[in-house]
Amino acid sequence: MKLSLVCMIFPLLLNIRFSISLFNFVCPEICHCSDGNIRCNNETEWLFSASRKDKCRRMTLTHLSIRTIASHSFEGLVNVLRIEISQSVFLERIEALAFNNLHNLSEISIQNTKSLVNIGRRAFSNLPKLRYLSICNTGITVFPDMSTIYSIESHFILEICENLHIESIPSNAFVGMTKEHITMNLYKNGFREIQRCAFNGTKIDKLVLKGNSKLRIIHEEAFNGGIGPDVLDVSSTPIQKLPTSGLESVQILMAQSTYALKSLPPLNLFSSLRKAHLTYPSHCCAFQNWKAKEHNSLFASWANLSSQHEEDRIISQVIPFLTPESFSSSLVTQIPATASVTSSEEDSEALSLEFHYPEFDFSQPLKILQCSPKPDAFNPCEDIIGYAFLRVLIWFINILAIVGNLIVLLVVMTSQYKLTVPRFLMCNLAFANFCMGVHLLMIATVDFKTRSQYSQYAIEWQTGAGCSAAGFFTVFGSELSVYTLTVITLERWHTITYALQLERRLCRRQAVLIMMGGWLFSLTMALLPLLGVSSYMKVSICLPMDIEILPSQAYIVIILLLNVIAFFIICACYIKIYLAVRNPKFTGKNRDTRIAKKMAVLIFTDFTCMAPISFFAISAAFKFPLITVTNSKILLVLFYPINSCANPFLYAIFTKAFRRDMCILMSWFGCCKKKANMYRMSLHYADHHIGKHSSASTANRTSHMVLRNNRRPLSNKGRSL
Repeated sequence: MKLSLVCMIFPLLLNIRFSISLFNFVCPEICHCSDGNIRCNNETEWLFSASRKDKCRRMTLTHLSIRTIASHSFEGLVNVLRIEISQSVFLERIEALAFNNLHNLSEISIQNTKSLVNIGRRAFSNLPKLRYLSICNTGITVFPDMSTIYSIESHFILEICENLHIESIPSNAFVGMTKEHITMNLYKNGFREIQRCAFNGTKIDKLVLKGNSKLRIIHEEAFNGGIGPDVLDVSSTPIQKLPTSGLESVQILMAQSTYALKSLPPLNLFSSLRKAHLTYPSHCCAFQNWKAKEHNSLFASWANLSSQHEEDRIISQVIPFLTPESFSSSLVTQIPATASVTSSEEDSEALSLEFHYPEFDFSQPLKILQCSPKPDAFNPCEDIIGYAFLRVLIWFINILAIVGNLIVLLVVMTSQYKLTVPRFLMCNLAFANFCMGVHLLMIATVDFKTRSQYSQYAIEWQTGAGCSAAGFFTVFGSELSVYTLTVITLERWHTITYALQLERRLCRRQAVLIMMGGWLFSLTMALLPLLGVSSYMKVSICLPMDIEILPSQAYIVIILLLNVIAFFIICACYIKIYLAVRNPKFTGKNRDTRIAKKMAVLIFTDFTCMAPISFFAISAAFKFPLITVTNSKILLVLFYPINSCANPFLYAIFTKAFRRDMCILMSWFGCCKKKANMYRMSLHYADHHIGKHSSASTANRTSHMVLRNNRRPLSNKGRSL
């Protein structure tokens, strides 16, 4: 029932729509209109009253009820200067030679005809005075043919817009349209690519490709065979790179909201560029640095040329005196003549130089490239590591951090001794510090590869997977390090406080569960910037410094507050530990006290290094930065990673236990065999002695339990008596 009702209503709606179109359509007076056809040519125009021809300079066709504009429909019109076709939902096709031999026609506009799917080849033919052609908001799927327009008008304007089904601009698309200068507004179409030699045979003043949301490819040779463009606008497009040919004539480049354009072609191709409106500040840095180097090189070339010319002038004056002919009575009179000739030669050479090489005319003001957006506080015009001495330190520190922590992990994990809770926690700490070392290694490597040219690669690095990975490593490593240090401190405090109560000590299973919580927390904190809460892309050193929105600001503040809380917990625990150690009534073991003192040095060293970073980061999180990003790199290199490279030496490499484990490990490769055997013997003796002691203790506990069990019946009998 419902289906039949729809089938009845749908044709009715179509008839109503068709009737409305018929009612709205008014046939122009100079045309002849019949069912499904319209004809406006020189014959119908001649029949129109001569006195009223001035009123038909503009012919407007709206709400056309026809489906096809046939060939020669507008052929030979003399008085019409503008033809507009719009709001025609039934128009589907414009045949070949529809607009033919219109020698006075200057404008054609076809707009809002979404059913128009085909414009035949040579539909626009022999239109010598055409200066404006607009085809917008149609359903055509192929780029319209322009090859037979043959316009001779200067400053031709072509507008192809909002045609969402055209996927490409083919090769030689504009050959034959005009040989004069042209402005092309090709915006908001469905273009996916612009093919090779697409703009062949054109002289483009301005090319607007703005808003083509699917345009990803402009062929390297798209502008081959043409001149221009002077103005190029690729804003709001997903293109990933600009063509290398045709850019030498570009004076104004517009590439705003072009986020996929992360790198630029070689900057020397932009020899005429005067103004640029781009997406990323680093691209403006690249242009500014290039212009400065270019001007400095010109000054250097001019200085070399001037010095060479001065040497030649001196030699030309001195050499005549060294020849036999120069010793004559006319010698005095020759000198002024020589000087005069030299002076005139200098003037002529200078004039010739200025004429042929105007860039060497330094009397003219320096042409400054206007570029936006300007570099901001987060993206200054500098390399990743701005200072030369930091480049040396960052390599030294990251190598220490990576090698030192890898050695600790290798030795501890391969040790023949039991993996105790402190050793397990140290392994976690070593891995966290190793991750921080990896972050520094990635930063140092990219800085080395992009030195003095970072601005050209900045966006590609900061928005790429490499920077995200580096940021993930440093946040994960730093948070896991702080978490592990806190657990180590609490474990030491708990062990020393309850030294005689062995059953209350932290077992390895409990330590694993606690560290699983730490890993989960650290992974969550490191993943949030990848999910949109803050971002690693804000700065070149890949730290989460984005605080523009409230969740991002809250994320930074929470991390910093947790680190500060951890610091105070560690301080409180070590105050209690030292008070207990100094108490003469304390019955704890010496081994625990020695470990506590070593851990105190370790942890206070770590937090001394992190204190400056926490202080400045908290001020920046509340949008009151006390230092610039450039100066923060000093903190990143000098303070932030010191703990990651110092920890393996403080808690492992400088200890006797580590040297013992290291010798045993090296004995597998044929080194330190004698010392390793001594360590193995002592280890075997210790295990044997401990085994005996534990057996005796077990026997004593067993006999004690037997005596207790034997005494219970006697007491019961005594009570019964």
